[in-house]
Amino acid sequence: MNEQMKKVLDALDAAGITYELMEHPPVHTIEDMDALGIFTRGEVCKNLFLRNANGKVHYIVSMCKDKHPDIQGSIKPQLGSSRLSFGSAERLEKHLGLQPGSVTPFGVLNNDAHDVKVVFDRDLLTLDGLVGFHPNVNTAFVWLKFSDLLKFIEAQGNEVLFIRCER
Repeated sequence: MNEQMKKVLDALDAAGITYELMEHPPVHTIEDMDALGIFTRGEVCKNLFLRNANGKVHYIVSMCKDKHPDIQGSIKPQLGSSRLSFGSAERLEKHLGLQPGSVTPFGVLNNDAHDVKVVFDRDLLTLDGLVGFHPNVNTAFVWLKFSDLLKFIEAQGNEVLFIRCER
């Protein structure tokens, strides 16, 4: 088991959170996940690592897989941020200890400064079933209730925000 995944699973176990683990070949796109039938278990979330114009504020933005993020037109004004852009691989490694393709809210486990803001689409609050996120690697999914994920992320000390993402 990958060290990143073990860290996530150990933290979930320590927090007493119930989850299911689904391992699979590496996936890089929603289409890759669909081809493997991953969507049959629950709602898969798409995750973005963004930074503001001066690179001093970083965000993990999570939304349902069928949403289309309008970074400048919708997300930026809801966050009250300056221009947003994708964070580089170097920034992703520095702030979350992750590699491209593995962005997930669980990355906050590697954010000792607790300075990366976690942003969720409000629609996630209304889901009845399970949500799936990579456990910091793109070869598995952790399925859990969104309410449990939210409590877990808040307990890490990172700021959590909610926005409305469009379909």
